[in-house]
Amino acid sequence: MPTSDLNTKTVVQLRSSLVSGDIRCSDIITSLEEKARRTEAEVKAYVRFDGLKASIYAPQDDKPLSGIPVSVKDNICTEGENTECCSKVLAGFQPPYDATVIKKLREAGAVILGTKTNMDEFAFGSSTENSCFGPSHNPWDLDRVVGGSSGGSAAAVASDEAIIALGSDTGGSIRQPASFCGVVGLKPTYGRVSRYGLIAFASSLDQIGPITKDVGDCALCMNFISGRDPHDSTCAEIEVPDYTKSLGEDIKGVKAAIPKEYFVEGLDPQVKSILYEAINKLKGLGVDIASVSLPHTEYAVPVYYIIATAEASSNLSRFDGVQYGLRAEDKEQGAGNRLVSMYKKTRGEGFGDEAKRRVLLGTFSLSHGYYDAYYLRALKVRTLIKNDFGAVFGDYDCIITPTSPSVAFRIGEKSNDPLKMYLSDIYTISANLAGIPAISVPCGFTKEGLPVGLQILAKPFDESTLFKIAYAYEQSTPWHKMKAKI
Repeated sequence: MPTSDLNTKTVVQLRSSLVSGDIRCSDIITSLEEKARRTEAEVKAYVRFDGLKASIYAPQDDKPLSGIPVSVKDNICTEGENTECCSKVLAGFQPPYDATVIKKLREAGAVILGTKTNMDEFAFGSSTENSCFGPSHNPWDLDRVVGGSSGGSAAAVASDEAIIALGSDTGGSIRQPASFCGVVGLKPTYGRVSRYGLIAFASSLDQIGPITKDVGDCALCMNFISGRDPHDSTCAEIEVPDYTKSLGEDIKGVKAAIPKEYFVEGLDPQVKSILYEAINKLKGLGVDIASVSLPHTEYAVPVYYIIATAEASSNLSRFDGVQYGLRAEDKEQGAGNRLVSMYKKTRGEGFGDEAKRRVLLGTFSLSHGYYDAYYLRALKVRTLIKNDFGAVFGDYDCIITPTSPSVAFRIGEKSNDPLKMYLSDIYTISANLAGIPAISVPCGFTKEGLPVGLQILAKPFDESTLFKIAYAYEQSTPWHKMKAKI
């Protein structure tokens, strides 16, 4: 295998060549780094980029992921490596431990790249424009966003600056950038993958998941990052199947539901047309398609932005300049005044505008006199949304929707309109509120050459069904083979 194009290969392709001895891990790292040095100045998928340093180069032949490099989002802890959530308030923070997913990948032989991928600050955003390092640029059109908040991970995979990457998904932060960048992204069931070592945004919604070049790599990665973790009490003690065994299974007779609420005004006409072509392709593969209703869909965005901001305001209260990260100078007289001044200045200087906005919104929702009116009511509606999905899954194996109502928008287009930005996640938020798994796979391109994503949702802990359907669709279409010309 030529070593110059190793960066374009999948995990499965690379692993067979590593085992045969045709290539070495260092060859893959070199290929990735050469590609990144050519394109990173334009894409900006990574933060603090000075080369793709890796902590381990020598593959261990007895390990299933031996020698495979993995890129990591800047909110997943890696021991001794900067993990800053792309926020000034965590500048210079180096965790003293690995996140559980990192530990599991190392145990499987994977090589963890020390340079983290770009993201919206603390995962607050849908475009990766809220990073203190500046925005990433979409490999398909450098004037457009990569999606968020795991935009750097998606851009790295799409531009072949990464073989595989980890992201986190709180309201669509893996799936939406995967859609915008033309790659595969999975949000696992809540509790399927440990959150230990993930710097929290909203603890009842966050999940770590893979962003990959194809469905096969996604299934393989999930084999190693899933499973019970004693460090995370929300991580379910449920057996993890071999997801790769789902690949290639016949999908004839699978029952898929199309929610009418996802195909209404606001959906880009080109995206809608491409989605219906994908649905017809699934019909041709033997999938039974029927229209259904998820009646509480219209409440998903307001419910999400009450619950998520409330949890964020609580989680971000720890960043005060005392133990780690930024510590602003305090000049007030008196010990008590200096302490309060330091808190205010640290948080004022360290947090960006969107982080401040969400802390304020969340604090308001949890404040005395408003808790019942906003937060408690949002929790009740969240249950109704979850019940909607439960009712549909009583009769159907999966739900098919667009991943996003539009393709990647232009950088700066929505920066001054937070509400318009929040609506970018309208089709992905519900899966997090319900705790169910969802995957985005490429399903076509617009006339402008921009990728469109197809979202498939399944019952809790039924990622196998997602992989079976997504793989069958992927293998019958050319979209996953398309490469951005950068």
